[in-house]
Amino acid sequence: MTRSSLRGEGSAVEEAIPPAPRKGSTSDGRGRHGGGGRGGGGRGGKRRDAGGASPARRVLRWSATALALVVLGTAGAGYLYYQHLNNNIRKGQRSSGDSKAQRSRPNAAGQTPMNILLIGSDSRNSDANVALGGSRDNRGTPPRADVQMLIHLAADRKSAAVVSIPRDTRVDIPKCTDPDTGEVYPPVNKIINESLARGGPGCTLATWESLTGVYIDHWMTIDFAGVVKMADAIGGVEVCVKQNVWDHPTPQAPGGSGLKLTAGKHKVKGKQALQWLRTRHAWGSDQMRARGQHMYLNSMIRTLQHQNVFTDTGRLMNLAETATKSLEVSEEVGTVKKLYDLGMQLKTVPTDRITMTTMPNIKDWKDENHLLPDGANAARMWKMLRDDVPFDDKGPSADAKKRTGKSAPSRTPSVAADRLGVLVQNATRTATQAPVGGRAREISQELAGKGFTRAAADTSPALAEDETLVRYPSADMEGDAQSVAKALGIPLSSVRKSTDVSGVTVVVGADWRTGSTYPEEATPKPGELPDNSDAINGSDENQCMDVYAPYRW
Repeated sequence: MTRSSLRGEGSAVEEAIPPAPRKGSTSDGRGRHGGGGRGGGGRGGKRRDAGGASPARRVLRWSATALALVVLGTAGAGYLYYQHLNNNIRKGQRSSGDSKAQRSRPNAAGQTPMNILLIGSDSRNSDANVALGGSRDNRGTPPRADVQMLIHLAADRKSAAVVSIPRDTRVDIPKCTDPDTGEVYPPVNKIINESLARGGPGCTLATWESLTGVYIDHWMTIDFAGVVKMADAIGGVEVCVKQNVWDHPTPQAPGGSGLKLTAGKHKVKGKQALQWLRTRHAWGSDQMRARGQHMYLNSMIRTLQHQNVFTDTGRLMNLAETATKSLEVSEEVGTVKKLYDLGMQLKTVPTDRITMTTMPNIKDWKDENHLLPDGANAARMWKMLRDDVPFDDKGPSADAKKRTGKSAPSRTPSVAADRLGVLVQNATRTATQAPVGGRAREISQELAGKGFTRAAADTSPALAEDETLVRYPSADMEGDAQSVAKALGIPLSSVRKSTDVSGVTVVVGADWRTGSTYPEEATPKPGELPDNSDAINGSDENQCMDVYAPYRW
């Protein structure tokens, strides 16, 4: 340690060290120079303690001990604070439902996309949430997932896409098991926000995976009170309305968020931020609510990227404290370090490469208040996510990715084609189309003509799958499944392992309603989103919400 580094607390050490005697002189221990007086106790007249150490060395020894205690104490405090933050985090099971989605294969650089499901809960199971949610009658009831957004971080970490599914969208919710109670919920066809009450966030994740075929790595949930705390910790988020807005109860639509703003730009925080995110009536629909939420998130990301949070210890600690208390996360990211690493990956994406969208949808023919996925358009969006095709037009082409990426390795079949049992299922049903009759029989006959003489049609009621798949139950049958796919012209990327089948199974999806050879599907190019995806670029600061006429003042 240098002399200058002992300033401040260490200056006492410097003062305690007597000046070094000049050459040829001695000290009497009181600063006078002379002969080796009484009590000199050694060469140079330096006094020593009972252990033989001089006063200077003794002071240095005790100072070093004190310094070591300070360092250890600080490290201990840091460790305790780190543990405190870890203890703040609530964790849950990643998936609690049936899902057939598989992880994306890495590209040539060994990178894989990352998908995170963000869930906004309408829980009223605390005083704070009741006060903010405005519905005491619902206290104690299972929460619903009113906000659901999938964040897709590209494999090269150079772009990100966000997809919302409106809460009133009717979908197939798979069988789920509540990880806390063990209660088993059978599969149902209901609006997607009910999935949270049928097995927790892990069931919502499984519902998304079943719908999209996209493997989701993690989930995060936040409730009303958490939104308020996070908005305050950030310091507010700028939003904009074209007209004066007041989202208040009306005879036609009771309830409302209570949001009241004058036309123009405003920085909202606390309860007002929550009101913005919950507003639906004043924007005119649930789809427009998603747009308002996307505008808020884009603005929040820009705000955080402009702030020097990591150089401001007080701000950083406040954000860390608030975030760890506000979020519940899936167990595999349930530490401060893992959340920090995740945040750093998201932080690297420039705002002009972030695209916010809403799943293409149509009105539900069963209930005009509900929505359905818009068949081919929704399927194209899911395919872009599965193939890691950028939602903007600034990234590499899908063809370039195919040339550099790793494809599924080809496996050798374990048995001859005429000895392999193959089950063919009809899954051509969609939310808006009836299944194609006899489709499983047609494809099983096609397979028999190609040597798979033991292929048979499943006589069960038709299923609903957007994409045609070949499933197999165990690794030793992957080559058999691939041989079936090759015979029908199905790409190897659609051959997937699944515990839901007992043998090789061809699932004829809605993308193959006619013909005996699987139609070659063109991979979407970067930026080729469906027109009804309501895409917003993250760098667009000119977005402003249009207010539905009855809610202007």
